[in-house]
Amino acid sequence: MIVSIHQPDYIPYLGYFYKIYKSEVFVFLDDVQFSNDNMHHWNRIKTPQGECRLKIPVEYSFGDNINQVRTKDELKWKEKHLKTIEMNYVKTQFFNEIYPQYKEIILRKYPNLSEMNIVINQFICQGFGINPNFVRSSELNIDSAKEDRVIDICLALGGTTYISGNGAKAYQVDEHYENKGIYLKYTDYKPFTYNQRWAEFIPNLSVLDYIFNCGFNNPFNKI
Repeated sequence: MIVSIHQPDYIPYLGYFYKIYKSEVFVFLDDVQFSNDNMHHWNRIKTPQGECRLKIPVEYSFGDNINQVRTKDELKWKEKHLKTIEMNYVKTQFFNEIYPQYKEIILRKYPNLSEMNIVINQFICQGFGINPNFVRSSELNIDSAKEDRVIDICLALGGTTYISGNGAKAYQVDEHYENKGIYLKYTDYKPFTYNQRWAEFIPNLSVLDYIFNCGFNNPFNKI
């Protein structure tokens, strides 16, 4: 059983979905601490002037988990993000096909930031034809932390292979996984070029940039 785990980020880049594509079970790590620096509530799209950051205003207290963070919908951020997206992607090939569905999803009411991101990311996966078993870590009642928590989640799900992001190499130890019967594998995703509007290609933008330009043509079958 191949397992991967990641926080529920906002309209993440293609590498996020590649990891899901390579997995049989994907865990949304929704009950870990929210970080204002990490991409739980922001991401980047492309404009004629270069990249543009879309950031969600949120309400939280220090130490709150992602699934405890409230989006400040009263500030009309959804309408602002949608307008910015429309202005910059309306002339892309697949905008009219995908944007109405995306707009309907984002305008729904959600109990917290995590749930909204999960629904959006599952919509993207469905479009790509990626269908792992999705799990929320909050459903597993696992209290350990850091590397131990990842191992415990894999064990709880019957995982025999764990696909990790490369950033975790700094603190993960292969032997800790091997001792529990889990093969630790790091993602081999590499950015690739695709049909993108305006001047120089910018890698690792939000997945929205790819799907509006290229549709739900799954790019991972070629990797």
